[in-house]
Amino acid sequence: MRRMMMAALPLAMTLGLAGCGNEAPKTEAVEAPIFMKAGEWTITRKTTGYNTPTVTPAQYQAALKQVDEEKLCIAVDAKGTPDANALAGDEGQDCTYKDKLLRKGRLIATLSCKSGAATSEIALEGNYTADTLTLGSTMTKTAGGSPVLRTTHDVTGKRTGECSKA
Repeated sequence: MRRMMMAALPLAMTLGLAGCGNEAPKTEAVEAPIFMKAGEWTITRKTTGYNTPTVTPAQYQAALKQVDEEKLCIAVDAKGTPDANALAGDEGQDCTYKDKLLRKGRLIATLSCKSGAATSEIALEGNYTADTLTLGSTMTKTAGGSPVLRTTHDVTGKRTGECSKA
């Protein structure tokens, strides 16, 4: 038994040292982060869902025909986070990020906003480049502790240039 262990020892040492070469581990290329560019954007919001406790089928169908387009100046901070109010559109004011993830052209965020006497929470998820934006948006408006409106939108955006100085 002792002879077998002694015979196996050089083999084990040889195999153990085989991985100790002078090669440095290969490093993967680091991808440059993707940032939205600040500037003037054209944002289009197409309503894909509209629900209130009292919505009628006619109101629902009318809401689905809504497509709003606006030109606005979007600020982007040093970390690449776009202005929350710009993403909220007319569904909220004084918005802040409740949570957010911006990574490799993907945005997942929740905005907390005021909406008149109520509050609104807007969940956003989608993709962006430096000059384009494609998001799904779900807004829940709450008044007196109860949800009073829920909307969903397809949001697209295109950067059109620098903000005007007017």
